[in-house]
This record gives sequence, structure tokens and C-alpha cells, in this order.
Amino acid sequence: MAYYNPEPPYQHGDTLKVGILLANLGTPDAPTAPALRRYLGQFLMDTRVVEIPRFIWCWILHCIILVVRPKKSAAKYAQVWTSEGSPLLAHVQKQTQLLHSFLGQKINSPFAVELGMSYGNPSMQSAISKLRAQHCDRILVFPLYPQYAASSTASALDAVWRVLLKTRNMPAIRTIRHYHDHPAYIAALAQSVRAHWDTHGKPTKLVMSFHGLPKFHLMKGDPYHCECYKTARLLAEALGLEKEAFIVAFQSRFGKQEWLKPYLATTLAELGKAKTKRIDVICPGFSSDCLETLEEIAMEGKEIFTHAGGGEYHYIPALNENEAWIAAMSTIALENLQGWISPDWNAEQAAEQSKLTLSRAQALGASQ
Repeated sequence: MAYYNPEPPYQHGDTLKVGILLANLGTPDAPTAPALRRYLGQFLMDTRVVEIPRFIWCWILHCIILVVRPKKSAAKYAQVWTSEGSPLLAHVQKQTQLLHSFLGQKINSPFAVELGMSYGNPSMQSAISKLRAQHCDRILVFPLYPQYAASSTASALDAVWRVLLKTRNMPAIRTIRHYHDHPAYIAALAQSVRAHWDTHGKPTKLVMSFHGLPKFHLMKGDPYHCECYKTARLLAEALGLEKEAFIVAFQSRFGKQEWLKPYLATTLAELGKAKTKRIDVICPGFSSDCLETLEEIAMEGKEIFTHAGGGEYHYIPALNENEAWIAAMSTIALENLQGWISPDWNAEQAAEQSKLTLSRAQALGASQ
């Protein structure tokens, strides 16, 4: 039995590159019950996501959730599925291409950018394999989660480590922990809100909604709650908002245990009952639109608010391919690549060095 995966082809003198691995949650391959069953089975078995003891959780997951939920989830995905496939995958693939193009204008030395998902496809294994096949001996892992959470950022890093555990010739690894308060990220958010307001006018309230987590995650030391509130405060300051002009809430509660509050659904219902004339909702924890933003926030959220008596409801799209966001990604990546990239790199000199390396290796008996 082989303990390690095969190494990619290598020749002495091959030009070594820096790799950037964009890491995101994942998405089903199709808006169908079988595809959702595979995806949810992988996602919900992660102990970072669900911390219930396995002997209890396996029974609940396989005998109840994976029997009932895939069909319902598939129907929701069908509402937002595009000609390009999953909205999340389509946006992140474009971000990957745009980031590579943007960085190409700033980096002289060779580099590569690939996308890997914690669950589903393209897998983290495939992304790392592609980077290593391009001779990346240094990889920067860039989770697309602004706020750190064990269930998102750490689960993405777990997926990377699982691949490296089966790797004989391991690359050097750097990771980005978070960028919830990075000036470039906050500026990109603020720019997207202002652009929306330039077209639609300003709301009575701006609701900043983040993905929810069970409250015990906070009590056990997860910094996510605090980082969400810091993002919200910085965004409000960038927009010049007074305290009463914005609200922070948390969405996507699952199960009966207490989650981070205030709950978005409750908040929307209360704003509707108060006859609020207009609210705008933004999800600063998502760099790309996905099922959660497009269906739960843009559709279900609007229904809750208007049904309770509210007026206009607007969802402000995620940053997606926004130029300010791609520029922010580039800035964050470059800050974390210091020492790995060089403005002095020269292609001709590198080619000469590669020839010299190959000739020295052959003199020592290497076949390539």
C-alpha cells in the first residue's frame, strides 16, 4: 500500500513558481437530490461544522437529514442555478482568473492561481495537484472568508493539510487567517454599497447580515462573532453611518440550540412590523453570491420583511467580480507573498540558471 500520492513529473532546472490557492466552501455539482446528498454528506460530516458526537450524529444525518433535506435543498438550488452552473462556482472561477490577470501586472516572478473547495469540486486535492504540476514549491492558501471561523477558515485549512499528509515532497505553506478589518476589503465593501445607493438611493436602515454559528462556538473561543462586529463597525464608519442607521444580524440558523443573535429572520419581521419604509441587506461575510445570499437573503428575507408590513427591500450583491474586490484580493495576497516574490526576477537570467542547474545535475549522473 502506498502511503503517499505520486509526485508530479520533474526535471532538474524546471522553473519553480509560487502558487496561490483560493479556498472556498464548495457547492453541489448539480441542483438535484443525488448531487445534494453527496455534497451534504461530505459537508455535514465535518466535525468543524457539526460537533455532535459521531455515534449520535451519523444516525441523525443518514437516517433523517440525508433522507429529507436533499430534495428540498435541490429545489432551492434550482431557483438560483445559472447557465454557468452554481452561482458560487461561477463567481469564484471568475475571481480566480481576474486575480491571476491582476497579479500578472504586479509580479515579475512566475506564479499560478488555482481554486480548491473544502467540499465538492474542484477539490482541494485537484487544486494542489495542479499547482504542484506547475512546479509550485511555495503555496499561499487564501481562504475566501473575511472573518475567521473554525467551521469555515479552519475547515478549509484542514482540507489542505489532509492533502499534504499524503504528499512526499511537501511545498512551503503560508496561510491567510482573516482580513475582516483590512482597509482594502472594507473599502471594496463601502464602494459596492455606495454604487448601489447611487442607483437606488439610500435606505431607512442598512442591515449587515453574517452567517450564523451556534453560540457555544463563541463561548469556547471562536473569534468569528467579534470579527463580524468589527467588520460592521468599520463599514459603517467608512459609509459615515450613525449607530441607528445600521443593524447587525446573523442568518441561517439550523437546529434547536441557541445561535448567535440577533437572528436575521426575527430582525426582518420586527422591521416589517415597525413599517420601515426601506431596508438594504448586505452580507459582508460572503465574497461571492451563493444559495444563501440569493435565495435565503434576497428571496426569503424579502418575503419575511414585506409580509410583516415593511416597504422596499433591497439585497446588495456580494463583491463577486467587483474590480475593487479583485484589487483588494491582490493587495492582501501581495502582503502575504513578501519574500517569495521578487521585483528583480528576470526571465533570461532564470533560463540561464535553469540550464546551469540541469548541466550540474547531469554531471552528477542525473538522467534529466
